[in-house]
Amino acid sequence: MIPQRVTLTTLGVVDLDAARAFYARLGWREHGASQPGVAFYQMHGAVLALFGRAELAADQGRPGAALGTGAATLAQNFATEAEVDAAYAAALAAGGTALKAPEKVFWGGYSGYWADPDGHVWEVAMNPFWPLADDGSLTLP
Repeated sequence: MIPQRVTLTTLGVVDLDAARAFYARLGWREHGASQPGVAFYQMHGAVLALFGRAELAADQGRPGAALGTGAATLAQNFATEAEVDAAYAAALAAGGTALKAPEKVFWGGYSGYWADPDGHVWEVAMNPFWPLADDGSLTLP
């Protein structure tokens, strides 16, 4: 068993069809394993899922729980500041909400934040201390 890993991240959404449409506008392609109640997106070695909030709460054994957003951040790292700017602009064009425009940050990199229509926060960043592999994956140096 390898304990230090995440293979599936599930985002609870208010309207699954609207969330699917947003991620499609963002350029994400839904995987064929998706079903009427859940959308799956294959990533580098992991999967992102979209699932109704009420259904997610029930699946967690907490029917009726009010699931929140914004307490965690999903991040995409890029090789250049220009790629960060392009990803940020694409998110806003797809219907995302601007939280913080990309800018140089105190730790020596460049980053910004946006939220999807359900309030899930995404960071787009370039970290000069973390080189990316050719396929965009990140392994800490």
